[in-house]
Amino acid sequence: MKKNIAVIFAGGTGMRMNTVSRPKQFLELRGKPIIVYTLELFDNHPQVDGIVVVCIESWIPFLQKQLNKFEISKVGIVVSGGETGQESIYKGLLAAREKYGDECNVLIHDGVRPLIREQTISDCIAQTNEKGNCVTCVPATETFIVKQADGSLEIPSRPDSLIARAPQCFKLKDILDAHENARSEGRNDFIDSCTMMSHYGHKIHTIIGPMENIKITTPTDFFIFRAMVEVHENQQIFGF
Repeated sequence: MKKNIAVIFAGGTGMRMNTVSRPKQFLELRGKPIIVYTLELFDNHPQVDGIVVVCIESWIPFLQKQLNKFEISKVGIVVSGGETGQESIYKGLLAAREKYGDECNVLIHDGVRPLIREQTISDCIAQTNEKGNCVTCVPATETFIVKQADGSLEIPSRPDSLIARAPQCFKLKDILDAHENARSEGRNDFIDSCTMMSHYGHKIHTIIGPMENIKITTPTDFFIFRAMVEVHENQQIFGF
């Protein structure tokens, strides 16, 4: 059976979080860094066979201590990030191939997206096994306005609009091929993996994930994360 490997990006510096002491992925809630909340989801998932973490080089020793402290057992390798997010993901994918071989699925996920669910990961894997790739989305709850090159505006139908989030799951061979094509063309500006895959001719398939699957990039996001952790704890304790 094909292996499922998570490639977790923890290479950002968190400029929008306005923190001075540490990058956003290492900010703590109740004594646990955000990145650990995220890693636990994949570490505890029965279908995830291994994890690659792409980390800011100077923070790798701290991350290693956290992996030991919180008993994260599936992280097979930690690599330093690149100059851009795209380059960092590429380095993570290369590490995944070296460690686990190229006959696997990869779930690319942000280290600061700790509010996905086990079912989201399962759905991504199932869709990728069936159709070749999968991008986690949420329905659009507001109207999009797309500015065209000529200055005119296009307003897509809201019921037909989705917001791409993560994880984004691909066959490792396919996403590495896309990265190699981008590098050969000098392209280093793709906003995310599904944009790159679509550009190089892949039909993208989707699932709908939880609305709270936000990326923690601002202080407001952190407050939402804190509130959602409390909600989940109350659900476990009181059953609602």
